[in-house]
Amino acid sequence: MPSPAYAPYVSATAASDTESAGSPSTYNLAFVIAGRGGCTPTWGKYDIGKASVQSRISALKSSGSSVRVSFGGASGKELATTCKSVSKLAGAYAAALDAAGATEADFDIEGPPLSDSKSVAVRSKAIALLQKQRPEVRVSFTLPVMPHGLNKDSLAVLKSAKAGGVRVSTVNIMTMNYGSSYDDDMGTYAIKAAKATHKQLKKVFGLSPEAAWKALALTSMIGVNDVDNETFTLSDAAQVRSFAEEKDVAWVSMWAAARDRQCARGKAKANVAQTDCSGIKQRSGAFAEAFSG
Repeated sequence: MPSPAYAPYVSATAASDTESAGSPSTYNLAFVIAGRGGCTPTWGKYDIGKASVQSRISALKSSGSSVRVSFGGASGKELATTCKSVSKLAGAYAAALDAAGATEADFDIEGPPLSDSKSVAVRSKAIALLQKQRPEVRVSFTLPVMPHGLNKDSLAVLKSAKAGGVRVSTVNIMTMNYGSSYDDDMGTYAIKAAKATHKQLKKVFGLSPEAAWKALALTSMIGVNDVDNETFTLSDAAQVRSFAEEKDVAWVSMWAAARDRQCARGKAKANVAQTDCSGIKQRSGAFAEAFSG
Protein backbone atom coordinates (compact mmCIF):
# COMPACT_ATOMS: atom_id res chain seq x y z
CA MET A 1 0.00 0.00 0.00
CA PRO A 2 1.42 3.44 -0.92
CA SER A 3 2.30 5.71 1.96
CA PRO A 4 1.63 9.42 1.35
CA ALA A 5 3.86 11.77 3.31
CA TYR A 6 2.57 13.45 6.44
CA ALA A 7 3.37 17.18 6.38
CA PRO A 8 1.56 19.30 8.98
CA TYR A 9 1.39 23.08 9.06
CA VAL A 10 3.35 24.58 11.93
CA SER A 11 4.20 28.08 13.05
CA ALA A 12 7.62 29.17 11.84
CA THR A 13 8.10 31.22 14.98
CA ALA A 14 6.52 29.31 17.88
CA ALA A 15 7.06 25.70 18.89
CA SER A 16 4.32 23.29 19.91
CA ASP A 17 4.80 20.08 21.88
CA THR A 18 2.49 18.21 19.48
CA GLU A 19 4.27 19.07 16.23
CA SER A 20 6.61 16.07 16.24
CA ALA A 21 3.74 13.58 16.71
CA GLY A 22 3.37 11.28 13.73
CA SER A 23 7.04 11.84 12.74
CA PRO A 24 6.40 14.32 9.89
CA SER A 25 8.53 13.92 6.79
CA THR A 26 8.10 17.64 6.06
CA TYR A 27 6.91 20.65 8.03
CA ASN A 28 4.94 23.35 6.22
CA LEU A 29 6.20 26.59 7.75
CA ALA A 30 3.46 29.22 8.10
CA PHE A 31 3.59 31.95 6.84
CA VAL A 32 5.82 34.30 4.87
CA ILE A 33 4.03 37.58 4.17
CA ALA A 34 5.00 41.09 3.04
CA GLY A 35 6.88 43.34 5.41
CA ARG A 36 8.20 46.86 5.04
CA GLY A 37 8.33 48.25 1.52
CA GLY A 38 6.05 45.58 0.15
CA CYS A 39 8.83 43.34 -1.21
CA THR A 40 10.45 42.31 2.08
CA PRO A 41 9.52 38.77 3.17
CA THR A 42 8.80 38.30 6.87
CA TRP A 43 7.52 35.58 9.18
CA GLY A 44 4.61 37.72 10.31
CA LYS A 45 6.21 40.40 12.48
CA TYR A 46 9.61 38.68 12.52
CA ASP A 47 12.47 39.16 10.05
CA ILE A 48 13.19 36.00 8.08
CA GLY A 49 16.74 35.97 9.45
CA LYS A 50 15.82 36.40 13.11
CA ALA A 51 18.07 34.17 15.20
CA SER A 52 15.28 32.60 17.25
CA VAL A 53 13.42 31.61 14.08
CA GLN A 54 16.56 30.20 12.51
CA SER A 55 17.14 28.15 15.65
CA ARG A 56 13.58 26.87 15.59
CA ILE A 57 13.80 25.78 11.95
CA SER A 58 17.10 24.01 12.66
CA ALA A 59 15.40 22.16 15.52
CA LEU A 60 12.59 21.01 13.23
CA LYS A 61 15.16 19.65 10.78
CA SER A 62 17.22 17.92 13.45
CA SER A 63 15.02 14.81 13.36
CA GLY A 64 15.59 14.40 9.63
CA SER A 65 12.46 16.24 8.49
CA SER A 66 12.58 18.78 5.69
CA VAL A 67 10.77 22.12 5.66
CA ARG A 68 8.54 23.71 3.05
CA VAL A 69 8.13 27.49 3.15
CA SER A 70 4.50 28.54 2.84
CA PHE A 71 3.86 32.00 1.41
CA GLY A 72 0.56 33.79 1.97
CA GLY A 73 -2.14 32.40 4.24
CA ALA A 74 -5.39 33.85 5.44
CA SER A 75 -4.05 36.98 7.11
CA GLY A 76 -1.35 39.57 6.52
CA LYS A 77 -0.28 41.06 3.21
CA GLU A 78 0.46 38.48 0.53
CA LEU A 79 3.73 39.34 -1.21
CA ALA A 80 2.43 39.32 -4.79
CA THR A 81 -0.23 41.90 -3.89
CA THR A 82 2.35 44.41 -2.60
CA CYS A 83 5.48 43.67 -4.64
CA LYS A 84 4.83 44.71 -8.23
CA SER A 85 8.29 43.90 -9.62
CA VAL A 86 8.64 40.36 -10.92
CA SER A 87 12.38 40.27 -10.24
CA LYS A 88 12.04 41.68 -6.72
CA LEU A 89 9.24 39.26 -5.94
CA ALA A 90 11.32 36.32 -7.15
CA GLY A 91 14.13 37.65 -4.99
CA ALA A 92 11.85 37.80 -1.97
CA TYR A 93 10.82 34.18 -2.50
CA ALA A 94 14.47 33.16 -2.85
CA ALA A 95 15.49 35.03 0.30
CA ALA A 96 12.82 33.28 2.36
CA LEU A 97 13.83 29.87 1.01
CA ASP A 98 17.48 30.59 1.76
CA ALA A 99 16.67 31.70 5.30
CA ALA A 100 14.86 28.43 5.94
CA GLY A 101 17.33 26.27 4.04
CA ALA A 102 14.49 25.00 1.87
CA THR A 103 13.94 24.09 -1.76
CA GLU A 104 10.16 23.64 -1.51
CA ALA A 105 7.81 26.60 -1.80
CA ASP A 106 4.09 26.48 -1.01
CA PHE A 107 1.81 29.30 -2.14
CA ASP A 108 -1.29 29.48 0.06
CA ILE A 109 -3.64 31.71 -1.91
CA GLU A 110 -6.99 32.50 -0.33
CA GLY A 111 -9.25 35.46 0.38
CA PRO A 112 -8.91 38.63 -1.75
CA PRO A 113 -5.59 37.65 -3.41
CA LEU A 114 -7.32 34.64 -4.97
CA SER A 115 -9.42 36.84 -7.26
CA ASP A 116 -6.81 39.58 -7.80
CA SER A 117 -5.82 38.92 -11.42
CA LYS A 118 -2.88 41.34 -11.32
CA SER A 119 -1.21 39.64 -8.37
CA VAL A 120 -1.98 36.22 -9.85
CA ALA A 121 -0.10 37.21 -13.02
CA VAL A 122 2.92 38.73 -11.29
CA ARG A 123 3.15 35.76 -8.92
CA SER A 124 3.21 33.29 -11.80
CA LYS A 125 5.94 35.24 -13.56
CA ALA A 126 8.00 35.53 -10.38
CA ILE A 127 7.73 31.82 -9.57
CA ALA A 128 8.71 30.92 -13.13
CA LEU A 129 11.74 33.21 -12.83
CA LEU A 130 12.61 31.66 -9.47
CA GLN A 131 12.54 28.18 -10.99
CA LYS A 132 14.60 29.33 -13.95
CA GLN A 133 17.23 30.61 -11.54
CA ARG A 134 16.83 27.61 -9.23
CA PRO A 135 15.68 24.51 -11.12
CA GLU A 136 15.61 22.49 -7.91
CA VAL A 137 12.74 24.49 -6.41
CA ARG A 138 9.53 22.46 -6.09
CA VAL A 139 6.26 24.41 -6.02
CA SER A 140 2.89 23.64 -4.50
CA PHE A 141 -0.27 25.71 -4.48
CA THR A 142 -2.59 25.52 -1.48
CA LEU A 143 -6.11 26.50 -2.45
CA PRO A 144 -9.62 26.54 -0.96
CA VAL A 145 -11.95 23.87 -2.24
CA MET A 146 -15.58 22.81 -2.09
CA PRO A 147 -16.94 19.26 -2.26
CA HIS A 148 -17.58 19.89 -5.97
CA GLY A 149 -13.96 20.96 -6.54
CA LEU A 150 -11.95 24.12 -7.12
CA ASN A 151 -13.80 27.30 -8.05
CA LYS A 152 -13.00 29.45 -11.08
CA ASP A 153 -10.56 31.69 -9.18
CA SER A 154 -8.52 28.75 -7.92
CA LEU A 155 -8.49 27.25 -11.40
CA ALA A 156 -7.36 30.62 -12.78
CA VAL A 157 -4.36 30.55 -10.42
CA LEU A 158 -3.34 27.13 -11.75
CA LYS A 159 -3.94 28.05 -15.39
CA SER A 160 -1.87 31.21 -14.96
CA ALA A 161 0.97 29.22 -13.42
CA LYS A 162 0.91 26.69 -16.24
CA ALA A 163 0.77 29.40 -18.93
CA GLY A 164 3.68 31.22 -17.28
CA GLY A 165 5.90 28.16 -17.30
CA VAL A 166 5.71 27.28 -13.60
CA ARG A 167 6.45 23.64 -12.84
CA VAL A 168 3.74 22.78 -10.32
CA SER A 169 4.51 19.68 -8.30
CA THR A 170 1.45 19.61 -6.07
CA VAL A 171 -1.96 21.19 -5.60
CA ASN A 172 -2.91 21.07 -1.93
CA ILE A 173 -6.62 21.50 -1.28
CA MET A 174 -7.97 22.90 1.99
CA THR A 175 -10.83 20.53 2.79
CA MET A 176 -12.49 22.74 5.39
CA ASN A 177 -14.94 25.57 6.06
CA TYR A 178 -17.41 24.78 3.28
CA GLY A 179 -20.40 26.67 4.66
CA SER A 180 -23.23 26.18 7.11
CA SER A 181 -25.34 24.22 4.61
CA TYR A 182 -22.77 21.40 4.50
CA ASP A 183 -23.70 19.25 7.46
CA ASP A 184 -22.59 15.75 6.40
CA ASP A 185 -19.40 14.24 7.85
CA MET A 186 -16.20 16.04 6.96
CA GLY A 187 -14.30 12.95 5.87
CA THR A 188 -16.88 12.28 3.16
CA TYR A 189 -16.70 15.88 1.97
CA ALA A 190 -12.89 15.73 1.85
CA ILE A 191 -13.02 12.67 -0.38
CA LYS A 192 -15.66 14.24 -2.66
CA ALA A 193 -13.48 17.35 -2.95
CA ALA A 194 -10.41 15.24 -3.75
CA LYS A 195 -12.21 13.28 -6.48
CA ALA A 196 -13.57 16.46 -8.06
CA THR A 197 -10.18 18.20 -7.94
CA HIS A 198 -8.49 15.15 -9.41
CA LYS A 199 -10.66 15.51 -12.52
CA GLN A 200 -9.79 19.20 -12.74
CA LEU A 201 -6.04 18.57 -12.43
CA LYS A 202 -6.15 16.03 -15.24
CA LYS A 203 -7.72 18.66 -17.47
CA VAL A 204 -5.66 21.71 -16.45
CA PHE A 205 -2.27 19.99 -16.56
CA GLY A 206 -2.97 17.19 -19.02
CA LEU A 207 -2.08 14.50 -16.48
CA SER A 208 -2.80 10.81 -16.45
CA PRO A 209 -5.12 9.61 -13.66
CA GLU A 210 -2.17 8.25 -11.67
CA ALA A 211 -0.10 11.42 -12.09
CA ALA A 212 -3.05 13.61 -11.11
CA TRP A 213 -3.48 11.73 -7.83
CA LYS A 214 0.26 12.07 -7.17
CA ALA A 215 -0.05 15.81 -7.81
CA LEU A 216 -2.75 16.18 -5.15
CA ALA A 217 -2.38 16.87 -1.41
CA LEU A 218 -5.09 17.12 1.23
CA THR A 219 -5.16 19.47 4.22
CA SER A 220 -7.92 19.28 6.81
CA MET A 221 -8.74 21.66 9.64
CA ILE A 222 -8.86 19.34 12.62
CA GLY A 223 -11.62 19.50 15.20
CA VAL A 224 -13.98 22.46 15.19
CA ASN A 225 -13.82 24.44 11.94
CA ASP A 226 -14.48 28.15 11.47
CA VAL A 227 -17.96 27.42 10.10
CA ASP A 228 -20.88 26.37 12.31
CA ASN A 229 -21.72 22.66 12.27
CA GLU A 230 -18.38 21.62 10.77
CA THR A 231 -16.24 19.39 12.99
CA PHE A 232 -13.47 17.18 11.62
CA THR A 233 -13.15 14.12 13.85
CA LEU A 234 -10.52 11.45 14.38
CA SER A 235 -12.64 9.01 12.39
CA ASP A 236 -12.67 11.56 9.54
CA ALA A 237 -8.87 11.69 9.72
CA ALA A 238 -8.64 7.89 9.48
CA GLN A 239 -11.05 7.96 6.52
CA VAL A 240 -8.94 10.58 4.72
CA ARG A 241 -5.70 8.71 5.41
CA SER A 242 -7.13 5.46 4.04
CA PHE A 243 -8.32 7.24 0.89
CA ALA A 244 -4.94 8.97 0.49
CA GLU A 245 -3.17 5.62 0.66
CA GLU A 246 -5.58 4.04 -1.80
CA LYS A 247 -5.04 6.81 -4.37
CA ASP A 248 -1.35 7.42 -3.58
CA VAL A 249 -1.66 11.19 -3.18
CA ALA A 250 1.44 13.31 -2.58
CA TRP A 251 0.89 14.22 1.05
CA VAL A 252 -1.67 14.78 3.77
CA SER A 253 -1.62 17.67 6.19
CA MET A 254 -3.61 19.45 8.85
CA TRP A 255 -4.26 22.91 10.13
CA ALA A 256 -2.51 22.92 12.39
CA ALA A 257 -0.11 20.90 14.55
CA ALA A 258 -0.54 23.30 17.47
CA ARG A 259 -4.27 22.48 17.55
CA ASP A 260 -3.71 18.72 17.91
CA ARG A 261 -4.73 18.59 21.56
CA GLN A 262 -7.80 18.75 23.72
CA CYS A 263 -8.73 22.20 24.95
CA ALA A 264 -8.12 23.04 28.60
CA ARG A 265 -11.16 22.85 30.83
CA GLY A 266 -13.46 25.78 30.14
CA LYS A 267 -11.72 26.88 26.93
CA ALA A 268 -13.62 24.84 24.35
CA LYS A 269 -16.75 26.57 23.08
CA ALA A 270 -19.40 25.02 20.88
CA ASN A 271 -18.80 25.80 17.19
CA VAL A 272 -15.93 28.17 17.97
CA ALA A 273 -12.53 27.22 16.55
CA GLN A 274 -9.54 27.76 18.84
CA THR A 275 -6.00 28.47 17.67
CA ASP A 276 -4.23 26.11 20.07
CA CYS A 277 -6.62 23.18 20.56
CA SER A 278 -9.10 21.17 18.51
CA GLY A 279 -12.28 21.75 20.50
CA ILE A 280 -13.00 18.02 20.73
CA LYS A 281 -12.12 15.27 23.19
CA GLN A 282 -8.80 13.68 22.14
CA ARG A 283 -5.33 12.62 23.17
CA SER A 284 -2.54 15.05 22.34
CA GLY A 285 -1.11 14.19 18.93
CA ALA A 286 -4.00 11.87 18.01
CA PHE A 287 -4.71 13.55 14.68
CA ALA A 288 -1.04 13.37 13.71
CA GLU A 289 -1.05 9.65 14.44
CA ALA A 290 -4.20 9.18 12.36
CA PHE A 291 -2.86 11.16 9.40
CA SER A 292 0.59 9.55 9.44
CA GLY A 293 -0.86 6.05 9.27
